[in-house]
Amino acid sequence: MSQISYYTAEGLKKLKDELHEMKTVQRPSISNQIAEARDKGDLSENAEYDAAKEAQGLLEMKIAKLDSIVAYARVIDNTNIDNSKVFILSKVKIKNVANGMEMEYMLVAENEASLKDKKISIDSPIGKGLLGKKQGDIADVQTPNGIIQFEIVDISR
Repeated sequence: MSQISYYTAEGLKKLKDELHEMKTVQRPSISNQIAEARDKGDLSENAEYDAAKEAQGLLEMKIAKLDSIVAYARVIDNTNIDNSKVFILSKVKIKNVANGMEMEYMLVAENEASLKDKKISIDSPIGKGLLGKKQGDIADVQTPNGIIQFEIVDISR
């Protein structure tokens, strides 16, 4: 059973582009590899054929999964997001209560998360801990090293 996932317009376009590339470039390429391996003769002892068939199976599995994700994906309109609480697509400035270190992250869907771009998943421990909190609230985040407390310093779009 699939569930609805929320994405930015840019994130959904990236998923659709990846799916298109798999269907129009990778799938025909693997089909050609299978045809070439088949032309080489006995399939029972043809490692190239076996490898190409395995690659085809893996690709078809990825395509099916991505098709399902795209089918249930919804684009979020961030113009209507309430900045009084932390929601998906909120930019949140947080301060570690223990050491005073401040960080700023945007909460996004799992597939769009990128620490390099300061985007964390709403399904991550920090993301889950921040959701629904207001400015000034303390979020208790469960980590492998125990609970870390973060103060919500600012929420923006």
